[in-house]
Amino acid sequence: MNTENNSFKEEAIRQGRSTLYIVGIGPGAAEHITYRAIAAIEASSVIVGYSTYLELIGDLIKDKTIIGTGMTQEVKRCTAAIDEAASGRVVSVISSGDPGVYAMAGLVLELIKERDEAGVYPWTDVAARPIVEVIPGVPALCAAGAALGAPLMHDFAAISLSDRLTPWELIERRLHAAASADFVIVIYNPKSKGRPSHIDKARHILLKYKKGKTPAGIVKGAARADERITITTIEDMLNHEIDMQTTIVIGNSQSFSYGGWMITPRGYRFAAPEKQSPVGRG
Repeated sequence: MNTENNSFKEEAIRQGRSTLYIVGIGPGAAEHITYRAIAAIEASSVIVGYSTYLELIGDLIKDKTIIGTGMTQEVKRCTAAIDEAASGRVVSVISSGDPGVYAMAGLVLELIKERDEAGVYPWTDVAARPIVEVIPGVPALCAAGAALGAPLMHDFAAISLSDRLTPWELIERRLHAAASADFVIVIYNPKSKGRPSHIDKARHILLKYKKGKTPAGIVKGAARADERITITTIEDMLNHEIDMQTTIVIGNSQSFSYGGWMITPRGYRFAAPEKQSPVGRG
């Protein structure tokens, strides 16, 4: 790890610029964080993130300057990260899962664009701003999919039921579209204290297009110590515990459950073999 750590630092020193890493830590356990993500965190002097996610990597950041904020303060912490990088420091913005999936990468880049255009920072041109790198992590849909077996083997759509940033009417349209097209559907943010009925409404829409016996996988705390896995059906899914830490995977018309797994066939066994050219012939 020290070699990777030094390479990150040397890159910033060589170019004479500060660095802003947008880091995905996956589900949070050390074994699911990539080497590059760990190297970026180790190379950083400032770590910025949602306080709950920072707790997951406490051992990696105990000697760092920490800027932690609560839920709904995304703009505040991303602005703080950009300001710290603009002052010449090496900074990591932490997201759970992947930073480009319902997380911080988009917001950081949007804020940089706004500040570039407004001349907020003393950068003579775009090339003078801090080095920015988005470092991928294992997203919740992959962690949940692995816990369930192989439910994402064919085309799928991911839809968040949180209407804090997206109008509910648009979420409903997306549910109708994905369900009518027979996608496997991954549901993020299915239920919270502030919107306990959204998952009920979503289920009602799903049942317009999918059979009640269609498999539904419910994974709480995917790939974390408190992980809980349930494989049930659309018609029975509301009888199980669902909260904001839960990812739900709804099968397509070909999905099935067997032996504790949820499986969506890709169709390999029925595909015609590809024509192969004879080896060694001109």
